[in-house]
Amino acid sequence: MNAEGGTRNFQVRSAECGITKCGMRTAESLIAECGIRNAERKGVVVSQVDLKDRTRAFALAVIGLVEDLPRGRSSDVIGTQLLRAGTSVGANYRSACRARSRKEFAAKMGVVEEESDEAQFWLDLLLERGLGDAERVSSLREEARQLVAIAVSSIRTARGTPRSIPHSTFRIPH
Repeated sequence: MNAEGGTRNFQVRSAECGITKCGMRTAESLIAECGIRNAERKGVVVSQVDLKDRTRAFALAVIGLVEDLPRGRSSDVIGTQLLRAGTSVGANYRSACRARSRKEFAAKMGVVEEESDEAQFWLDLLLERGLGDAERVSSLREEARQLVAIAVSSIRTARGTPRSIPHSTFRIPH
C-alpha cells in the first residue's frame, strides 16, 4: 500500500502468453497469481522471465510490508534485516542468470537460497511477534518458502545435468 492507502503501479510480462499486464495491483496479488500458475504447472520448468518477475514482486512486497511495520526498536531491526534479505533474492537471481558456468550458476543460486531462507526467518519472527498483518506476512512467508524450493531444485539440476559436450569426444583414440 502506498501513503494514500492504494496499491503500487507496476508492469509484468507473462512468458506463457507474451501479454504485458499493467495496472494498479498489489505485489501480493502478483505473488499469489505466480504461485497459482506454478502450482498448476507441476513438473514444468519455470521460465527465467517468470522467476525474475516473481523475485521482483517478492522484493516489492517485502518493501511494502517493511514500510507499513509499526515503528519500534524490534520492528526496525527485523524490518531492516528482512528488507536486506528480501530485496537481495531478486538481485542475486539476476546475477545467477548471468553466470558464466554451471558451477558459478549453482554458487549464485546458493546465495538466492540463503537469502530466501533468511527472509523466511525474519517473516517467521514478524508473525510470532504479531508485527504486521498476519495474512500478508503469511503470504510472503509462503512465497519465500517456494523460492527456497525453486533455488534448491535449480542447484540440483545445475549440478546433476551432464555437460552438453562430454569430455570423451575431445580425446584422441589410441
